[in-house]
Parts: sequence; C-alpha cells; structure tokens
Amino acid sequence: MASNHWVIDPAHSEIHFKIRHLVISNITGAFTKFEGRFVTGEHDNFNDAYFTIQMNVYSIDTNNRQRDEHLKSADFFDADNYPVIEFLSTSFTHIEGDKHKLVGDLTIKGITKEVVLDVLFGGTAKDGFGIDRAGFEITGNINRNDFNIHANDVTEAGGLVLGEVIKLHANVQFTNVKE
Repeated sequence: MASNHWVIDPAHSEIHFKIRHLVISNITGAFTKFEGRFVTGEHDNFNDAYFTIQMNVYSIDTNNRQRDEHLKSADFFDADNYPVIEFLSTSFTHIEGDKHKLVGDLTIKGITKEVVLDVLFGGTAKDGFGIDRAGFEITGNINRNDFNIHANDVTEAGGLVLGEVIKLHANVQFTNVKE
C-alpha cells in the first residue's frame, strides 16, 4: 500500500505552553526548535495518520533568559540529560466535522505517559509552489508531576508558585514530501 509522508514546516508552525504562576497569572513559553512528521495511507483521509514530534529542550523560550536557563536545569527539564521531548502517536481519530482526537506517548525526562490531545484539522491546500500542505491546531493538558518536573516552592498564602497543569497549544503546518 502506498503512503503519504508529511513533514512539519517550522516557518509556519509554533508550539507553545502555559502554566499558572503565583496562582494569579499564566507564564507562556515556546519551543522554537522542533521537527515532526506524519504518515498516512494513499487516500485523503487522515484517520490512519501516525504522528511524531520532537522538541529541542534547549530551545525553550519564555521571554526571560534567566527563567529559560532555570527551566533547562535539573530542577525542571534537565536538558543536559534529556535534550528532547518526544511525542509518538498511537491513534488519530475523527470525532466530527474538523475535530479529531490524537492519542500517543509523550516522553519528557525519560518518562513516557499516554496523553490525549484535541485536534482541529484546518484542511489542506496547495501553496504557490504547488506543494501540498496540511494544517492542524493541537491542544491539551498534562500534569507536570507525571514527568517529574517539580518546583515545590509555595507562596506566602501556601499556594504553589507554579501550577501543576501545563496547557499545550500547537499550530503546525505540514508539507507533503514525495518519497
């Protein structure tokens, strides 16, 4: 059976996260270096798609250099020992309309957990160079404690300095690669 291979176009994609800070606001960050691909059957239906995404932990950017360096340290992501965060899908299922569920194994700091993500399929289009493109908006939540990302500092009122839930949000555009 023939298959279609697609790769992330990093110039037209972004991967962000948010986490509560001091219980009063959110800190937003991004991974600026990442790669990924997905493979489908020969038809236009993406239901059998298999996705892989790898994010370079050293590329974390929260718009604060000191915080970024701390996030790369052993206190958080331990980038020296675990320089890549990886997602490998196990299923991609159509729900209704443009809505899909993406299930897969997320590995952070050598710990792998199954995650379920919501996907809004933006559709496909040919660009000005005749290249087929597909767009997806991916959202979901993970608990940082599941991946041993700890910062147990507390506020004066006893609340956690950082929330436990990390909100994920990615807009990714893939280009079709003829292999």
